[in-house]
Amino acid sequence: MAQPQSAQAAQVPGKSNARVVNLGTNSSNAGVSSSVGVAATGSANTKKSHNKNSSKPQSSSGTGGGTPFKTMELAPAARRKKRKVPENKLPEKVAALLPESAIYTQLLEMEAKVDAALARKKTDIQETVKRPPCVQKTLRIYVFNTYANQPLENGENKSSETPTWTLKIIGNILENGGDSSSGTMDNRSTPFPKFSSFFKKITICLDQTLYPDNHVIVWENSRSRLLHEGFEVKRKGDKEFTAIIRLEMIYDPEKFKLSAALTQALGLEAETRPRIMAALWHYVKIKKLQDSNDPAFFICDPPLREVFGEEMVKFAVASQILTQHLTPLQPIHLEHKIKLSGNNPSGSMCYDVLVDVPFPLEKDMSAVLEKMEKCKEIDDYDKSIAAAIKKINEHRQRQAFFLGFSHSPAEFVNTLIASQDKDLKVVAGDAVQNAEKEHRSDFFNQPWVEDAVMRYVNRKTASGGDAAGAT
Repeated sequence: MAQPQSAQAAQVPGKSNARVVNLGTNSSNAGVSSSVGVAATGSANTKKSHNKNSSKPQSSSGTGGGTPFKTMELAPAARRKKRKVPENKLPEKVAALLPESAIYTQLLEMEAKVDAALARKKTDIQETVKRPPCVQKTLRIYVFNTYANQPLENGENKSSETPTWTLKIIGNILENGGDSSSGTMDNRSTPFPKFSSFFKKITICLDQTLYPDNHVIVWENSRSRLLHEGFEVKRKGDKEFTAIIRLEMIYDPEKFKLSAALTQALGLEAETRPRIMAALWHYVKIKKLQDSNDPAFFICDPPLREVFGEEMVKFAVASQILTQHLTPLQPIHLEHKIKLSGNNPSGSMCYDVLVDVPFPLEKDMSAVLEKMEKCKEIDDYDKSIAAAIKKINEHRQRQAFFLGFSHSPAEFVNTLIASQDKDLKVVAGDAVQNAEKEHRSDFFNQPWVEDAVMRYVNRKTASGGDAAGAT
């Protein structure tokens, strides 16, 4: 997948998609840092009605007696409450009086469209923050070793301390085509993920003859919560040997190695399945291989015929056929000779690997979301508009009152008195009474009178008993 950077670059022996770059002898002295609403029943109570003096004909069925069902007065169903008009919307009566209010109505419609667009964008931003887009960057891996207290070539040891060596593996994302290792994490313009976040597992194999007890060192991402800028292995010893390093990358989504036939057709060595399908669609579009009679099929030219083995293939089954041309990526295999003489640190090679880095927009997008949630200025304007509309509506009601009085004072006053009288009766609970009927004796000969009198007497008796008990 990777290509040599310069004339001194060479492919890493036989294992991975990394490339090796010769940095010279004095290139690396970097240290390792670890771092349900309740419905109103209304007036659903009913009144029992006896069949005394009823004018209804008796039932002719059965024994000739009255109907077994009691006649009941059903109260009217509770009226559905009117939907409350939004506070920032002008009432229809006010809008009819003010033709200029049409402009304000248009502004409200425009505001509704803007709010809907912002809601959609807010949802998109939230999804992007959860799963940010990625861009491909180059991860440069440095492998070198240092040593201390090593004996001289003649066998003499200048220090009485035990000789040791340290193997170090660090990495940096190349920013703007250059190495970002010179700057610290705080000074970088873009906060890239730390080195260990790109790896699922790192295995370092030492010479078993020199270190029989613990010659395999394994680090797993799933067992380590902390992220590091690099790794180091320190051991005692004065013998040179070759250490083998295996790096298992984390790919999300998973990357696959393409077969030789598919690589020749699409020009990709290792890629994710969505990008492979996108490359296939781009190839078909550029070569104009889509069937004109049935766009669901594409015609295979000689390179694609080597992959699919057919003259025509349906887009829906292309992904299934490509599965047999994809194999999981092998771990990156590196070898480093532990040198205990000469230049210190020792190691002049680095390795470049393409990785997917999240696009650094999370901080900015989170700030946008926070600003969208806290719009105090807009809320203040909404409150001012609602107060103004309320005042306009009050003026409209006052205007209607005086206009009605000016047109016909006598009729207006009579209507007002009748309305107030009705309201007073409703408040006092006497709205259903009719004073004219109450003046006649027939009114008190109705079937419900006996029951009402008994209820009244019982209530008076109960209240009198409570009062006596209270004294």
